[in-house]
Amino acid sequence: MRGWITFTPCSLVFSWLWKNYQYVLAFYFAIQEVNKDSHLLPNLTLGFQVHNAFSSDQFTLWSTLLWLSGKMDPLPNYNCQTQTKSAAVIAGTTSAFSAEIGTLLELYKTPQVTYGPFDSMLSDEDQFPSLYQMAPKDSSLIHGMVTLLLHFGWTWVALFISDDLKGEQFLRDLKAELVKNGICVALTEKLPDTKTMYGPSDITFMSRIRVSSANVHILHGEAGSLITVDLAAEFFLTTGKVWIMAAKWDIVMAEMNHMLHSFHGSFSFSPHKGVIPGFQHFLKTVDPSHYPEDFYFPKLWYHLFHCSPVGSLCGKIYNCPENTSFEIVSGVIDMLTMSDSSYFIYNAVYALAHVLHNMLIQKSEMGSSEDTDQPRLFPWQLHLFLKKIQFTNSAGDHISLDEKSNQMPHYDIHNAVNFPAGLGLLVKVGEFVSKSSLGQGLVINEEMIEWPIGFTETPRSVCSQSCGSGFWKVPQEGRPVCCFACVFCPEGHISNHTDAAQCVACPTHEYPNNERTHCLPKVVTFLAYQDTLGMALACTALCLSALTAAVLGVFVRHQHTPIVKANNRALSYILLISLTFCFLCSLLFIGRPNTATCTLQSIAFGLVFTVAVSTVLAKTLTVILAFKVTAPGRRLRWLLVSGAPNYIIPSCSLIQLTLCGVWLGTSPPFVDSDTHSEHGHIIITCNKGSVTAFYCGLGYLGSLALGTFTVAFLARNLPDTFNEAKFLTFSMLVFCSVWLTFLPVHHSTKGKVMVAVEVFSILASSAGLLGCIFVPKCYVILLRPHSCSLCGFRDKTHCGSNKVLTRVSYS
Repeated sequence: MRGWITFTPCSLVFSWLWKNYQYVLAFYFAIQEVNKDSHLLPNLTLGFQVHNAFSSDQFTLWSTLLWLSGKMDPLPNYNCQTQTKSAAVIAGTTSAFSAEIGTLLELYKTPQVTYGPFDSMLSDEDQFPSLYQMAPKDSSLIHGMVTLLLHFGWTWVALFISDDLKGEQFLRDLKAELVKNGICVALTEKLPDTKTMYGPSDITFMSRIRVSSANVHILHGEAGSLITVDLAAEFFLTTGKVWIMAAKWDIVMAEMNHMLHSFHGSFSFSPHKGVIPGFQHFLKTVDPSHYPEDFYFPKLWYHLFHCSPVGSLCGKIYNCPENTSFEIVSGVIDMLTMSDSSYFIYNAVYALAHVLHNMLIQKSEMGSSEDTDQPRLFPWQLHLFLKKIQFTNSAGDHISLDEKSNQMPHYDIHNAVNFPAGLGLLVKVGEFVSKSSLGQGLVINEEMIEWPIGFTETPRSVCSQSCGSGFWKVPQEGRPVCCFACVFCPEGHISNHTDAAQCVACPTHEYPNNERTHCLPKVVTFLAYQDTLGMALACTALCLSALTAAVLGVFVRHQHTPIVKANNRALSYILLISLTFCFLCSLLFIGRPNTATCTLQSIAFGLVFTVAVSTVLAKTLTVILAFKVTAPGRRLRWLLVSGAPNYIIPSCSLIQLTLCGVWLGTSPPFVDSDTHSEHGHIIITCNKGSVTAFYCGLGYLGSLALGTFTVAFLARNLPDTFNEAKFLTFSMLVFCSVWLTFLPVHHSTKGKVMVAVEVFSILASSAGLLGCIFVPKCYVILLRPHSCSLCGFRDKTHCGSNKVLTRVSYS
């Protein structure tokens, strides 16, 4: 008994694609295995017909009608063949060819099993209810391509997609996935499915490839589109580009017969397939004599070996040696490596064999009245079984025609290699497994990869060169996100990896290094005694306080001299003591701040300076009262006699003490850290707490100083030998000048310098009071002691003018 199936390998008009003949050999091999299998279709020989159909609008329907009618002049609805009508058709290569013949085969409900790439258009059961796709659904292909791009860091790609519905869908899905992963498209080129080979447009097409700024190109389309690109590349060599391809690329690889090929070093994604046992041995031993009825087999033999196979009718060509086989071929076609389509054809034959086997078993179990030796099978009866067929092939792969269960999460990644002899091979260099138990992953053996000519290492394909550590990416207006400028991280920020989208701020206790690549711990610092500046200020404060104490000792020792007794001796002692504390309070600003020193700094500063300034004011008022009310009977004489000016000191100090109390009660000073003033340092400082309270105390002290200066200035010309009004005026001028200069300098400095400015202002203003008021007196006491006595002055009454010198004692 014989069952019949028809195989129609598809060829392109005017082009011999000899690699396609492997489809026929895979078909022969599968038929041979089925007929030898005693468990599959026992007692039944599976017959077949082979038709070479041309994929073109002109010849497709003609080829199909020729097969259906069996005559060179097709007669629709007539079958002039002597054999039994075929139960199914295995067709393919292009979706367009399968769709065109599917419309005609649907009239007879003849099942068509396609071996071309999966096409969602052919899955429409309403339009193609009798069509079944052997290739699995390539739902993970785009993800696999994008994963490969990300693995090598390729973010700038060009797309070459066939100009059809399938290409449009692929382009739409691919661009969405590229955008999701931050990959940009430099160029999109549509490839026509049919065109005149070597047309003028090829020059423009290939020139666009050459000038493309992307080093990586993605190529996807039907066989016609791919061959168009390959043939154009043969005559317009383009090197230095990495191509990533899918679908029927094995067709193109078959024609890599030129020394340098534009697609050398490219990648190809293909569905994972196991090794079919015995297939390579079959290819190594098969020759045209095994299938004498095949017209194309001798032509292939001549094409490969330039000789005539034994028994050929070509008598003028010498016969091939006996050991001639595909194993020793040195041409340009790798016939021993099973292509994707050959694998699908092998599975298609077994799928139909299993369907026929199941149908015969069912008929036998139902006890059909027909002759069991000659069962009658109709094509439309196969559909119910084809939808449910599932089996495991000899390679161990699970095969099913159900689209839902026939997904392809596993792809082999091949590297296209063009050897100097002109032989093109696809070398497996990796795999992509989607939705595996270990997650989605890509496995690549980079050592096996041959890169295109012009690359000695892994190529780069980016719009902008990577930003190194310490820089961040700034998008360029009007350009894709992959095009950017590299900008150095701002102060206080770092980036420790390439292509950082943003710089990261260092923690407050750290600072960036000069390269802005990592953060370093800041050094805690303050105006310490160990610092040169701190040591100098501390020594100055101690020396001035010691000098003030020495002056006080001189005054105590010479307390009975007129120059000491003049201008109220007690006020001089109070002023010298307060100046001593003024110099010493500056030491509170040096050293590591703590809560106690921060509190005492402002309180001690405000109180001791208030005492000092109010003492100067009391001395000045004492001079004025002495000259205004010394005459007997004056009503204000009692103010001088009762020592009323001395009450100015506690009154003024009480006001300052009240302000300090309010300050401490509302928002007292506290220890703070300044992390920004000095690079790489954390400065421990005293925060003023309430800025308003601080400036109120400082303002009160300033008002008191200005008032004292004004009073002293008005009394500067009062006569007397020991009148110190001029000295008081100069001292307050120095004092006010120092603190007026302090305000802008204080606001323009930070950190330790600001503290140093405060200390310097305290020392300078205190030294001004000490120097202007007491240095002249010490000079007279120590160096001209004879000038201190009344006698000395009385002896000089005749000198200078006739004016009588008077002496007024305020002590």
